[in-house]
Amino acid sequence: MKLNPLLSNLALYDIANTPGVAADVSHINTGSEVSGYVGDEQLGKALEGSDIVIIPAGVPRKPGMTRDDLFNINAGIVKGLCQAIAKYCPHALVNMISNPVNSTVPIAAEVFKKAGTYDEKRLFGVTSLDVVRARTFYAGKANVPVAGVNIPVVGGHAGVTILPLFSQANPKANLSDEEIVALTKRTQDGGTEVVEAKAGKGSATLSMAYAGALFADACLKGLNGVPDVVECTFVQSNVTELPFFASKVRLGKNGVEEILGLGPLSDFEKQGLENMKSELKSSIEKGITFANK
Repeated sequence: MKLNPLLSNLALYDIANTPGVAADVSHINTGSEVSGYVGDEQLGKALEGSDIVIIPAGVPRKPGMTRDDLFNINAGIVKGLCQAIAKYCPHALVNMISNPVNSTVPIAAEVFKKAGTYDEKRLFGVTSLDVVRARTFYAGKANVPVAGVNIPVVGGHAGVTILPLFSQANPKANLSDEEIVALTKRTQDGGTEVVEAKAGKGSATLSMAYAGALFADACLKGLNGVPDVVECTFVQSNVTELPFFASKVRLGKNGVEEILGLGPLSDFEKQGLENMKSELKSSIEKGITFANK
């Protein structure tokens, strides 16, 4: 985020080590001012006046852990942070990265509803890493330059709920059904691929930081009135019967300007959409139940 020219102030907050990270990042010769805050008593100060709040807080996945194993720890962290956002910067766009996103976004929505500050146009689950992975894997298989590749990824942000729409990929490539199935599986399992490669030393952080910065940049462009900023993101939605769903969204001065439909789906994608619904529904309900405990 420090590299982003649209940024004027970057406030870093964590329960430890933030002043050191802030000092380090502050030396980068871009225009934004950097400040570091640490501990509960400084959280309000970190949040005050923010236009965007990015939440990547929580514990990383370790081998053998499912995203559900992370649930109670990360859900509690998210709940506390969202209560503070409702108090100190209720109009900020909230970019939720903390997993499981399929549950943490509904948790945030419930916390904001309780506080009377909920605006569904300002809450986003960041699914950009799924898009980044789909682009990379597709470009490799189709043998096209990755810079020009675009692929919508819809649904949620875990396992089978991640549905890359390769039938809508741009540029088009004649890939076989088997290749599409394999690319879909690899996109869905991208997080696990990194967890296993790191062999217990963490999960995807660098590619996630890139994807998170990409989505925050889109939000900043939207706030600045840049036209036709469209990104896939997990939001409150009427695209399916589920209350939250990731699809292409036009971003603007109020956050969500327009939620775009799914477009034409292949038979394989239609099947994938049906297959994910029960899992996505239960993850959303799990978040709502947790928030109202």
